[in-house]
Amino acid sequence: MPSVDSTWGTRLLPTVLSLTAGSADVISFLGLGLFNSHITGNLVILAAHLVNGESASVALLLSVPVFAAGLGVTRALAAALEAIGVATLRPFLVLQLVLLAGFLLLCVTAGPRIDPSAPNAIVAGMLGVLAMAVQNALVQISLRDAPSTAVMTTNLTRFMMDLGEILFGRDEVGVTTARARAIHTLPAIVGFTVGVALGTACETAFGLLALVLPTGLALLAVALALVRA
Repeated sequence: MPSVDSTWGTRLLPTVLSLTAGSADVISFLGLGLFNSHITGNLVILAAHLVNGESASVALLLSVPVFAAGLGVTRALAAALEAIGVATLRPFLVLQLVLLAGFLLLCVTAGPRIDPSAPNAIVAGMLGVLAMAVQNALVQISLRDAPSTAVMTTNLTRFMMDLGEILFGRDEVGVTTARARAIHTLPAIVGFTVGVALGTACETAFGLLALVLPTGLALLAVALALVRA
């Protein structure tokens, strides 16, 4: 497992992945009514529908088990790759790119007035969910010392605690550790926020064609993983 500080490419990866997750999440939500990285958001929406006696979409019902299955399959693939001596980072980034490209392709071919409850829209949404499952797994499996790139609540909490340690901590080792961790976490927070803003602007202007943005960012992530210096 390479460290996030191994090369300048891996140092940029968390920021690019956060941009990818933020843009993909908001575009999917605005276009299909489905979060593909904030699965807890889907649970909240699902619960609200059920409590109000409203019918919930098939995509919302499927998102949690599909995300969990994606995590499980990713871990199993990691074990298989490790068994034959293959590093997992690049294969997983390529897999995420393929899933996001499939998400984009299905949405574009469905036309500008895609019905979120149509079978092709549901399959497209699940490809987005699987792409984010792969991303959530790879930052834990394939990249040492990387922050979460799709769950900002945890990152923001960790960053503020580390900031407090830097400002008020008395233990030199603890302060040094907190500073190093904060340096890794802040770009992910900024990247996700910028990704949400860009994704919102692009979806407003282009509809689900805006998925070109996270797909292109996923391609950039693959390129960064190829950097050797």
